[in-house]
Amino acid sequence: MKLIVKFNLILGFVFAAGLGIAALTSYRFLRHDAREAVLQQARLMMEAMRSARDYTTRQIKPLLETQQEHQRTFLPQTVPAFAATESFNYLRATYPDYAYKEATLNPTNLRDRAADWEADVINNFRNREGSTELVGERDTPTGRALFLARPIRALPPCLECHDRPKLAPAAMIRRYGSANGFGWQKNEIIGAQIVSVPEALPVRMADQAFRSFVWSVGGVFLACLVLLDIALLLMVVRPLMRLSALADQISLGKFDDPEIPVHGSDEIATLSASFTRMRRSLERAMKLLE
Repeated sequence: MKLIVKFNLILGFVFAAGLGIAALTSYRFLRHDAREAVLQQARLMMEAMRSARDYTTRQIKPLLETQQEHQRTFLPQTVPAFAATESFNYLRATYPDYAYKEATLNPTNLRDRAADWEADVINNFRNREGSTELVGERDTPTGRALFLARPIRALPPCLECHDRPKLAPAAMIRRYGSANGFGWQKNEIIGAQIVSVPEALPVRMADQAFRSFVWSVGGVFLACLVLLDIALLLMVVRPLMRLSALADQISLGKFDDPEIPVHGSDEIATLSASFTRMRRSLERAMKLLE
């Protein structure tokens, strides 16, 4: 087996072992980073929805409340939760994997009623006063899901509609009835903003990053191997092949080939100089014998 083949086999084995160890280590980091990236996107989305709520409360609601149409038929566009939910539905056109809900224990609009697991999240905030964020996982019919939740409190503007039915706008009572969405207390945690995303999304992101990492490292390794092979061929293999061919000629008693010039002071140069001295000594010895 030729020297360069042995070199490639040894280097390939070392690279494969190193890549395997690096892959196992890096994949865990990539999974963690992908999960954090998804959660960061969820936080940005939640802040955007909170901004939509504030915008609706401070600017849209005062404008629409003065409209006669609002007096006859309640306009849900004046409700912050409705505005945030509808805004997120438009956002899902770009981020279809994400879902958003303003889950509420006692909502006026029943589409906001909290599911069992969402009620557990809300009660968790109620039982842990001061808690501002909750990250968790849950099982769904389509697989594991990751969620980010933040509490919703009943602020004074909310109580204009959710204190007692007789104090609520008549148009709202006609639209939703008086059975739900009342009895809220000031600063009470009445719900939670929840952004959900399939666990498969960060896994898919990590897998894509991992494949890119492996292909990149593999490409760099092949490029380095080619450069090392060229350097090995020029600096080691060719000089040794010339020494080997010259030694073969000398072993047959042929001294016609020119001496190999010595350049540098590395091991190959030292070997060439030693071989040249040995050749001269052998050539003088052969002349003496003649």
